[in-house]
Amino acid sequence: MTAETDAFLAEVCWHYFINEMTQSDVAVLMGVTRLRVNQAIRAARASGLVRVDIQSPHVIRFRQQEELKTRFGLADAIVAPANPDNHDDQITAGAALANYLAKGLHEERWRLIGVSWGMTLKNAMTYLPRMQLPKVEIVSMIGGTAQGAPFNAFGLTVGVADRLGAQYSLFAAPVYLSPGTNREGFLSNLVFNAHLEKLEKLDLAVLAAGDLSDKSVLMTTALPANVTSAELSEKGAVGDIVGYFIDRDGREIDHVVNRCAVSIGLEALENVPERVLAATGVHKVDVIIAAIHGGLVTTLITDDITAELILARAP
Repeated sequence: MTAETDAFLAEVCWHYFINEMTQSDVAVLMGVTRLRVNQAIRAARASGLVRVDIQSPHVIRFRQQEELKTRFGLADAIVAPANPDNHDDQITAGAALANYLAKGLHEERWRLIGVSWGMTLKNAMTYLPRMQLPKVEIVSMIGGTAQGAPFNAFGLTVGVADRLGAQYSLFAAPVYLSPGTNREGFLSNLVFNAHLEKLEKLDLAVLAAGDLSDKSVLMTTALPANVTSAELSEKGAVGDIVGYFIDRDGREIDHVVNRCAVSIGLEALENVPERVLAATGVHKVDVIIAAIHGGLVTTLITDDITAELILARAP
């Protein structure tokens, strides 16, 4: 089997199994016949290429990856093929993140893994293989909410740990304290000491990015009632990373909401050896670029449509 043939099979299977496109849609997208798509799926199954996930490096977009790494100084970039009709669904990035995590865990690269929250990470959890890793610990890097349990920090931390047979530690606090609350005093409580120490020793931080629209989980379920997207935008914000709103250069904006956040903190985040951001969508391009400019990201996982937008928008 040639590399070109392997790449073709992998891309067909990604669109069919991960993006959940019909064989006819895949054929139109790739400019081939439906029969060829059907034969490719059969061949992939027969050869073992398709099991629970797609085991092939050829599915990724090498040109975009290399350009992202070169232009932004990233340690790594992973670009997966998107469903062009619905690439904002976070499924592609979630599946690619799951593959990235599974590979690193098999290689025993990490013991303490910090996780954020959001739909991308929820999708990653769905695609993670079942493993037994009792020496690994999943640590929430941000407080949680009473709403959105399947994709908030509490639900995701427990869910990922369950998939991996790992331990877990929750940041048992709300995402934001009430304005005026003494954050340092609140976190000085003994109940948080052990968790804060773990956040200082993370081997990997798994990040999501949120914009200022109602597509953001943070904006719709966790933001204090008196804080609006309009005033955050006026302060220069383009979105958030682990609950902190940042400007186009990746710096925290001067706003009370950032002083109320219960999270790892951006300076502490920069000290984590590996920081992977998984994010896709037109609405997230600005905050993705900002997070990279701010030095918060070492590895970017996205799709080919978002990657092209990032490369077109960034100088």
